[in-house]
Amino acid sequence: MQPSSSPPAGGSSIRQFWRLSMPYWHSERKWKAGIATLLLVLLTLAQVALAIWISYWHRELFDALEARSMREVLVQAAVFGVIFALTVAVTAAHLHIKRWLQLDWRQWLTRRLLDAWLSDRHLYQLRFTVGDHDNPDGRIAEDIRIATESAIGLAHSLLFSLLILGSFADILSSVSGSFEVPGTDIVVGGYLVWLAFLYAGLGTVLGALLGRPLVKATNRLQTVEANLRYGLAREREHAESIALMRGEAVERRHADSLFDDVGRGWNRQTIGYLGIVSFSTAYGTLLPVFPILVAAPQYIAGVMTLGVLMQAAQAFQRLTSALSWPVDNLGELARCRASMDRIVSLYQDLEALSAPERARAHNRIQVRVGTERKLVLRNLTLSNPDGRVLAEHLDTVVRRGERVLIGGDTSVAVCLFKAVAGLWPWGQGEIVLPADHGIVFLPQRPYFPDGTLKAALCYPHAETEFEHGDLLHVLECAGVAWLAPRLYESDSWDHALPLRARQRLAIARVLLQRPAWVFLEEATNALDPETELLMIELLHRELPDSTLMMISFHNGMSHHFTHKLAVNRLHEEKYVQAAPAGALLGEA
Repeated sequence: MQPSSSPPAGGSSIRQFWRLSMPYWHSERKWKAGIATLLLVLLTLAQVALAIWISYWHRELFDALEARSMREVLVQAAVFGVIFALTVAVTAAHLHIKRWLQLDWRQWLTRRLLDAWLSDRHLYQLRFTVGDHDNPDGRIAEDIRIATESAIGLAHSLLFSLLILGSFADILSSVSGSFEVPGTDIVVGGYLVWLAFLYAGLGTVLGALLGRPLVKATNRLQTVEANLRYGLAREREHAESIALMRGEAVERRHADSLFDDVGRGWNRQTIGYLGIVSFSTAYGTLLPVFPILVAAPQYIAGVMTLGVLMQAAQAFQRLTSALSWPVDNLGELARCRASMDRIVSLYQDLEALSAPERARAHNRIQVRVGTERKLVLRNLTLSNPDGRVLAEHLDTVVRRGERVLIGGDTSVAVCLFKAVAGLWPWGQGEIVLPADHGIVFLPQRPYFPDGTLKAALCYPHAETEFEHGDLLHVLECAGVAWLAPRLYESDSWDHALPLRARQRLAIARVLLQRPAWVFLEEATNALDPETELLMIELLHRELPDSTLMMISFHNGMSHHFTHKLAVNRLHEEKYVQAAPAGALLGEA
């Protein structure tokens, strides 16, 4: 986990999230998104119209009850049946379209972040970049869901509240009459409207003050929850190693520590909720009673009917509820803003990785494809992400068909491997890749996706590119013919097979894909020395025209290679400006 920089300020993060997500409404999906948005607005207007209708229906119903008119009561019952049916239909249609829009926007934004995360080796390089981007998988899977769902939900409720505010302020003003201040000639028209604004205004101010701790607590809780998910997922991924080393107790303590953080975050959020929930409960309990008590003298004096009194009370509640939108949605606003902060921080760091001006400013290693069939390392300096130089002044040329054994310092050799692969940009100098850019990199622990063994063997190519007979041949060559019956069987191969079998299977994958260049990072070190030599001889025999570059520190390998590169660490510590990556090579 990387050191975290401060997240963007609230208003800033919202503006940046808006700039990040707004192109959705101008994308290839703009017509569907536009129609869905328009329908949401129209259905919201219908909801407001139904709320106004039900307000007048309440007035007619209570007037009919006051007049003891059974006929009018039955008429109002029939009218209510129509209102009820329309309300159900409008609500159902609104929910369906809102959820479609939430999912579609989430899908678009998820793809945008996945494009940035799963391109140009950002998936790997992000781990070494300072910034607030911990648990990127959780941010993409969870925070985008929260942000998109909450943003559309909050936008709808805000629009609804604004329309209710305008409509019911007019209704309340017309039915509340005027109020004469005792002992004066001052008459306040539509006084219930002013009382509603005062009631809601005091509630908003007090609610905002009491809810301020909730915003910080929610942001903190989401961070520690993500840390817990990441920690448990990491333990699952390394279950075999943990079990072999009897490290369960250590991992349990680590998980307990992560959950303790969640507990502390939860308790802080609980304290934040206590203040706002206590206030909201008192505020909401008083709301239905307050307007009736205030307007009761007019009803008793005969100035307004029972129906008007009840309509005034309902309009007061509607108006104050609309004015109280910020307080009512404070928790959701906090959750939404916290997710927006996390999404924006991740996207900014991903964008910074791909910015060419940053690459130049930080003296990053330049990797490009040349015009000749050779690999050129030109004045290459390899550093760590913090700028500490590991090796420098590396100049060498590897031509097509050569066999190169790389030895020396392990960490520096591995950095060189990653630099040629484009994973390690930290340092200076240039790497010119061969024109026949069929380079395959075999790491020490090869990756095999879940699915059929055939798909894992062909990865990252399509299964249809290779014949069944070719698959059987390479499995036999690599000494894993016993896996042939499982070619069309699905499994989690990274867990189902031991490392030595996976390394053999990786060699079989190279033989199947027949690249022009093969770069191995201790890719056979799980095998016994005799088998390791057999695998090298196999690669020489099956790929006679391919260049083979191998990092290995085992004895007895030299006579299988035509060249040897000694990669040694720089003894005198020095730094390059905002660089990192390391290795010094000398050809022997």
